[in-house]
Order: sequence, then C-alpha cells, then structure tokens
Amino acid sequence: MLTQLSIHNYALINQLSIDFSSGLSIITGETGAGKSILLGALGLVLGNRADLSSLKDTSHKCIVEAKLAIANYNLEDFFKEVDLDYEAETIIRREILPSGKSRAFVNDTPVTLSVLNELRTQLIDVHSQHQTMQLSDHKFQFAILDALAKNQERIASYQRGFRQLSQLKKALIALETQQREANQQYDYNLHLFTELEAAAIKVDEQATLETSLEKLNNIEDIQLNLSESLEISVNEEIGLQNLLNSLAFKLSKIAPFSKEYQDLLERITSVKIEMDDIVAELENANENVEFNPTEAEEINDRLQLLYNLQKKHYVNSNEELLKVFEDLSDKVRQVESAEDALNKKKEEIENISKKLDIVAEKIAKARKTAIPKLTKELELLLTDLGMANARFSINIKPTNNYFLNGKDELEFLFSANKGGSFGELKKVASGGELSRIMLSVKKILSENTQLPTIIFDEIDTGVSGEVSNKIAAIMQQMSANMQVIAITHLPQIAAKGSHHYKVYKDEIKGITTTNLKQLSTDERIVEIAEMLSGKDISDAALTHAKELLSSP
Repeated sequence: MLTQLSIHNYALINQLSIDFSSGLSIITGETGAGKSILLGALGLVLGNRADLSSLKDTSHKCIVEAKLAIANYNLEDFFKEVDLDYEAETIIRREILPSGKSRAFVNDTPVTLSVLNELRTQLIDVHSQHQTMQLSDHKFQFAILDALAKNQERIASYQRGFRQLSQLKKALIALETQQREANQQYDYNLHLFTELEAAAIKVDEQATLETSLEKLNNIEDIQLNLSESLEISVNEEIGLQNLLNSLAFKLSKIAPFSKEYQDLLERITSVKIEMDDIVAELENANENVEFNPTEAEEINDRLQLLYNLQKKHYVNSNEELLKVFEDLSDKVRQVESAEDALNKKKEEIENISKKLDIVAEKIAKARKTAIPKLTKELELLLTDLGMANARFSINIKPTNNYFLNGKDELEFLFSANKGGSFGELKKVASGGELSRIMLSVKKILSENTQLPTIIFDEIDTGVSGEVSNKIAAIMQQMSANMQVIAITHLPQIAAKGSHHYKVYKDEIKGITTTNLKQLSTDERIVEIAEMLSGKDISDAALTHAKELLSSP
C-alpha cells in the first residue's frame, strides 16, 4: 500500500509530500492542473524511463520517493532473489541528475530499472483508459480466468516443469546439432585416432630416443675416447691406477709415525678405491660399445614418426600429442555412443511431458469449471454499469502445444447488444464499454487475488448519472480489500472517497507550480459543488454536494 509520495523538482512541482491511507482515495482537479504529472512522478519512481525534461529546474536534481507498506504481500522471497534488504515499510527513491543520469534505490540499495519494474507489478496497478486494450491480451484474459479457477499453485507447478522441459528440448537440439557436426568429421577423426593409437606414444620417450641416436651417431669418437681413457688409467708405467698404488705403498711405510700421514694414506686409499671402480666401468663400457646400424635406423624411424605426428597436429611435444589423442577419443566415442545419449534425452523429455500433461489437464478442468462463474459475474456487474445486454462467450480449446500457462487456447468473445454477434473485445466494444469491462474485471480480481494498490486514472470518462454511482460503489467495494486511488472528474465518485485530494496550480512571480493537498470536510463540499456547477457555485450545488457526501 502506498503510504507517502514525495516529489522534488519534477515537471511543474517544486516540492510536494502527501500521505495516503487505505480505503478509497479520490484525486480531483481542473483539467491541466497536473493530475497527469502526479502519475508521471509515480511512474518514474516505479521504473519508467526519464530524461532531462523531468526536471523543473535543470540545475538541480529531481527526486521522487514513495513509501509503501508491504508486510501483507509475501514479498520476502522476491527481495531475497534480487538481493535486497526486506523492510515492512519499503522506500523506493528515484533521482534524475542535471547530467541526465538516472539512479534508483530500494531501501537505500541501488537497483536497476528492471528490478523496479518487477517490483511495481506486485505493488501498484495504474489503470487508465488506454490500458483497456489489455483486455484483448490473451495473457491477461487467462489471468482473469485463472484467478477465479484458483489455478495459481497448479500453474506455478506447471511452470517449473515447463522450464525443465524447455531446457531439455534446448539440450536435445544442441546435442543433435553437435552429433550432426561430429558425424560429418567422424571418419577423419577415427583415422587420426587410430593412427595415434597405433603409435603408442609415451610422454618421455622422445628425449630418450634422441639421446640414444646421438650416441650411435658418435660411436667412433666414443670408442676412441674410452680406449684412451683406459690406457691412461691402467698403463703399467704411467697409468693412474698403478701410480695410485705406488703412492699408497709409499705412504703406508710412514703412516705409523704420524696421524697426519695416516690420514693422507686413508684419503689416497679412498681415491684408489674410486679409481678402481672407474676403471671397471670404463672396461665395461668399452666392451659394450658397438655400432648397430639397424638400431640406429629404428630409432631414427621412430623419431621421424613422432616429429611427423607433431607437425601434423600442430603441437611441439609428445605430451601435447597425447592431449590430441584424448580429444579425438572423446569425439569418436561421442559419435559411437550418440544414439544412447539422444535416446536418454528423449526419454527425459517424454517423462517431463507426461507429468506436465497431468498438471495441464487439472488447470484446464479448473478453467472450464470457472468459466460459467466468470461469465455470470461479469454480466451482472456490467448490467449494474448500464450494459444490460452485455454477453460473454468464453471457451477453452485444448491443444498439443505447451504454453507457459498450460496447453489451452482461450477464446474470449463479447457482444454488447441484444441479439448481436460475438466478436473480439477490441473489435466490438467501444472505449467506454472497455472501461466498464475493465473495472468489472478488476473488481473480480480484487476478490480473488491479492492486489495491493490500484490507481484508476479517469476511467469514468463518458459516463454519468446512475452509472457513475455504480462505478463509485464498485470502487468502494474494492477498497475493502485493497487500497484504491481514483482520479476522477465525476462528483458522484468523488463523494464516495474516504479521503479526498485536490490537484491545483499556483502562480508566483510569473512561475506556475502544481500542488496537491488533502481536503477537509468543508473543502470537499466546495470542491464537489464546483464539480457540479462550475466556478460559480450555487446554493443548490452546495446542498447537492452535502447530500452526495452524506449518502452511503
């Protein structure tokens, strides 16, 4: 429920702050006084687009702030979903800066306009004459019927399944596309996969093979140097091994005389042991080294295969080749197991579809049951509103298609005249008739759904007399369940409000401003009398105004 609206530097408004209450609130004022400005400011704070033309004084920012009591509207989950702090008294603020930049806040947290627009649908319904065309929208027509059918929980359940079905169908299409593309490449990928599989590549073999080939290609040098190394080590006259033996022998003779000599002997003995080990390995290496042309050729062929495969797949190592092999394996396996994957996805779709069919049938059944009630209520309300011959023909047509709210198509036809043929609302109903139909619809919705606040913007245009009294009575009835704000030019409706506000213009120093004030009882009498007779208020008009205000 809207509890307060504050406006600063917007259009013709300098500064304005007004409190609103529950029940039926009336807003009146002369044509051009600025009633549309109020709605524009409210629309701005609820997410409408804005530009610099919104600023009265372009050197200062425009601020519009709305306070709303939302404790009874079960909006905690919505606030959590959009990451906002929930407050029972929520404040929405919109700012338009002199630069043209716009900012929006909910409880002082910055929000996007899309969040504001989502929030407005759950807080305030602004209804004007041009919005009566909404009656021809099938989505809105279904909303009316489903409200009476109490289908909210069924449709919520259906929509959860519908979203799953949509995701599965998208996944199936993507899988089928992927499979088609994979099939086109299958033979080539299989060839590449088989080739790499046959190569039996190991990550570290390339370096080992390159070392072995390098050794074989330099075998003569290796043999020569090994032989010469042995000669240096074991030659009887100058060989290192013999020299170390002689040195150890000499030191052994003097070792008993000093710990220093003993340490030297031990060190030489250690070197001698190491030298003996080196000689043994040199002899072994010299015996085993030989040139094997066949081995060299095999290693060279293997390396060439690895080099060619790396070049073919645009990689630089065996490790990367193995990654290519894994990718090819996945692609080949995907094609070879495609039928199973597709069948599994189709089975999931079939299972979800069966569950959706059950819920959709329940939704359709409830709708069919609600149609006579909706038709009767609409026709009774319209009879009271001066459309005694109004008739509706509402039919549900089952289909095999899955829509967001079920599997039905809706035919919502209207006839305004006795014996007249039925047709689409937008084609056979006049503007005034559409306004009264919409009022009747809103009345029915207010009794079957939780609507927080509704604002009627002069939907009473073109009516008078007893019909205006009926419109006022309907608004009064609606205000028992929700906050109703009506902008009207009819005194019969203005008199029925629990609260009455007047929009008026002031001119100070040649500057025109729009203002809004709540009227006292005496001021209401004068305002309604003026609505009855014009600026020159007669005694009869004043008496009539008092009668209107005192009548139930």
